[in-house]
Amino acid sequence: MFHLLLTIIYLSFISLGLPDGLLGAAWPTIYPELSVPVSYAGILFAIISGGTVVSSLLSDWLTFRLGTGRVTAISVCMTAAALFGFASSDSYWMLCLWAIPYGLGAGSVDASLNNYVALHYTSRHMSWLHCMWGVGATVGPYIMGAVLSGGGHWSGGYRMVGFIQLALTAVLFLSLPLWKGRPKTEEGGAARPLPLKEVIAIPGAKQIMVTFFCYCALEQSTALWASSYLALYKGVPADTAAFFASMFFIGITAGRALNGFLTMKFTDTQLIRMGQWVILSGICAMLLPLGNTAAIAGLILIGLGCAPIYPCVIHSTPAHFGAEHSQALIGVQMASAYIGNCLMPPLFGLIANHIHVALLPLYLLLILSLMVFMHEKMLRTVS
Repeated sequence: MFHLLLTIIYLSFISLGLPDGLLGAAWPTIYPELSVPVSYAGILFAIISGGTVVSSLLSDWLTFRLGTGRVTAISVCMTAAALFGFASSDSYWMLCLWAIPYGLGAGSVDASLNNYVALHYTSRHMSWLHCMWGVGATVGPYIMGAVLSGGGHWSGGYRMVGFIQLALTAVLFLSLPLWKGRPKTEEGGAARPLPLKEVIAIPGAKQIMVTFFCYCALEQSTALWASSYLALYKGVPADTAAFFASMFFIGITAGRALNGFLTMKFTDTQLIRMGQWVILSGICAMLLPLGNTAAIAGLILIGLGCAPIYPCVIHSTPAHFGAEHSQALIGVQMASAYIGNCLMPPLFGLIANHIHVALLPLYLLLILSLMVFMHEKMLRTVS
């Protein structure tokens, strides 16, 4: 039963990644059909991200009331409904409406599943599960691209991924007896949900929130602006720049597969520090006047360095803050991550527009410096 549930969780992480790249893949086809500006994708992204922040903060309360299994099943079902809603939309306001359950479903399942794995499985499974998320995030746009290149409508891509989510929903509801309950307190009762004020007051909570904010800010800023940096500053042709920028994602996915094996020898903290050093080496490769090859290698190194940080920070949360507080802490970490996703890449867009895109490595270096400082401060606080 242990291995059956683990298999279902692996499928769930692939499913988590499937919808993430759909909007970007389909938007060039969607916006002219709906007669809206290309920039309106940002509004949809903001609505989805806002929903993920809200549901991440509610994840502690939801898992207390429903349990991780039910939260996961209901959230995936909500995401499936949103995907079918996108597929049936013939106006922009309908997309905005369906973006609400899209985001709400993603945030709660992300926080709940990550906490469950952190409590019940080893660090290597956390890394490999996040590698599976990368597989899903890669397959989703591929499905959309296959539908469009075959002469189909973009709604068909959403509908196809919706059916996959619907099938997973059925599997999750059938698996409910396999899921364990919340950890007990010292008094023997189930750990109660903590209000946000109490969560933030836990020693080290503010530092880990900023750490996670910085990590996701660095990851998403690199993902969004790497291609522009190569094309506009390094003079790489646009199509070639887009291809090499994708090496960043390959670095993350391959790095997480490798990280699963490294967890057998190193601790979470050691792997996080190693990842930060690799990111620094990648940023230095971009900064030094060593040509385009070094800049491209730098992007791959940044991806490899990012690989262990997210899963290892999540997996170490119960050890640092206690099993009874881990769901609440992971919820606020996820919320911090989504806020970093929303704020920091657009901020660099302003810098690139008003100063120069060449500042990307320095921008990433500042974020990395704050991440390292806050993570080390958190370790001193909880030790």
